[in-house]
Amino acid sequence: MTRVTLNHCYVGLGSNLENPRQQVTTALRELQQITDTYLLSSSSLYRSDPVGPAGQPDYINAVALLETSLAPEAMLDQLQSLEQQHRRVRHTHWGPRTLDLDIILFGSQSIQSSRLTVPHPFAKERNFVLWPLFEVSPDLIFPDGRSINDLLVACPLGTLEKISV
Repeated sequence: MTRVTLNHCYVGLGSNLENPRQQVTTALRELQQITDTYLLSSSSLYRSDPVGPAGQPDYINAVALLETSLAPEAMLDQLQSLEQQHRRVRHTHWGPRTLDLDIILFGSQSIQSSRLTVPHPFAKERNFVLWPLFEVSPDLIFPDGRSINDLLVACPLGTLEKISV
């Protein structure tokens, strides 16, 4: 009998094009359709200033907590497929997008491959990741042993705003 391993996978969602609020809320529902994956919880929506090239619209962000038996790269494939369904185009690094789905954490794993870096390399310094992550898992500990609470001390809310759905 094969034992299935389930992992918690934290996914960051963001959009700043083509009705960002709808893009993110639709993607949250679509995450529930991924094979062998269950949406355990999701954060509120947050409005954030754009990172990257100037002149972009503000972003709508959220974090989802999934439980999955998929391998990390198989989850990445599923997330990239969802991005494509939302007509994600990759023209400019950190440029505007209809939907961005990033694996923030995958269980307690540290992953460094040509396609995937987990924990997400910028997660610990971005308020639009940490504050929704805290909302979903206030007792979260990163693989390096740092708590979400410690990380929030160094990453203030700033202009990040929780918005109503």
